[in-house]
Amino acid sequence: MPLRTQWQVLSQVLTGLGESKPEMVQAPYRWHFDRGYGKLLGILISQRYEPDSPSTNGIMRIVVATSDVPFVTGGHLTLARSTVQALIDCGHQAAMLLTPQNRFGKLGRAYAATRCYDISSDGLGRKIDQVITLRFPSYALKHFRHVCWLNHRMREFYDRWQSLKPDLGALKGTKESIRRTVIKAMDTYLLKYNVTKLYALSETIQNRLQRWGKIKSVVLYPPPPQRNYRTDSYENIIFTVSRLHSLKRIDLLIESFRHVKSKDMKAVIMGTGQEGQKLRAIIERYNLDRRIKLIGRCSEASLIDHLARCRAVFFAPLREDYGFVTGEAFASRKCVITTEDSGGPEELVRKSRAGYILPPDPEKIAEKLDELAGDKDLAEKKGRCGFDFISKLTWEDTVKKLVCS
Repeated sequence: MPLRTQWQVLSQVLTGLGESKPEMVQAPYRWHFDRGYGKLLGILISQRYEPDSPSTNGIMRIVVATSDVPFVTGGHLTLARSTVQALIDCGHQAAMLLTPQNRFGKLGRAYAATRCYDISSDGLGRKIDQVITLRFPSYALKHFRHVCWLNHRMREFYDRWQSLKPDLGALKGTKESIRRTVIKAMDTYLLKYNVTKLYALSETIQNRLQRWGKIKSVVLYPPPPQRNYRTDSYENIIFTVSRLHSLKRIDLLIESFRHVKSKDMKAVIMGTGQEGQKLRAIIERYNLDRRIKLIGRCSEASLIDHLARCRAVFFAPLREDYGFVTGEAFASRKCVITTEDSGGPEELVRKSRAGYILPPDPEKIAEKLDELAGDKDLAEKKGRCGFDFISKLTWEDTVKKLVCS
């Protein structure tokens, strides 16, 4: 096929994916791109197989799929495991499937590999009744009963693009701009026409879907992971748990302790990541090592124990998709200190009135830390508001919405 014709067909696909059904793309060209994303788009617009009748007795065999990369643990894995457990608790058969993700610049192959994966039956030949996908590119899976509970698309091509592009340089920036156009077109098609239902994990994600793609979705907040949360005390400790990554902004908490007047208030930071050395250096620079502890990765029992004993939880990532930390704090009857630009955490604190929503300013954060340090009853009161809010989110109700009849 001549190059000019290829570009014409590619343009037709890119302009039509967001508005048209796949039948509007000329069938003779679906499988005849020479290479690259043209061929990938052909794969993506191939037809899904016909449905089979669901399993008898209301028990369904369901796969929960999310993408993954080695040595990185994120909230999507917690969500996937919790969803699988909830499905099993409700009487269904469920398993988790990890689809490839690939690093930035190599996403196309991951979409193609995911799209070609046969999810119609399991390893024993038994049919799979439904698939629930959570993030890119797992929602490229083909299944007639396909519910996407979207954690996020690749944020580097969406809300983080403007801050990322200047660092790419002219040549790589141009190349990634083209790739971004194609990936966005594929995402729009897949989330509009490849899924039976589309839920967004938060209003933050729902707004991104509407802004980039005009994709309609319904917000479905997940309950906290199934753990034995409890409330032991309200010690003068601010607790946070997260990957130590720049987007999680743990440095805001550390910097705020330079301005905290209460000498009894301390902070405990749980987690590991690439920012670990930098955060330790900040602590040492300001002689805060007696007040702030970095305890690394800990067990689930240790996580629950710290939530049970702390006075409040600090969680202020940048435009977070949802943030399980907020819900887990509420389940432990602890209020949350977050920021105006934190995304999901800001939503939950605003709706529950179980904490503080502040500018991302260490001095403003320090003022609220001092307020909580001097008023244990206030921390308890706000913690009860959080518990009342999160108790209304149950896995039983969530499963009813996720499972297709």
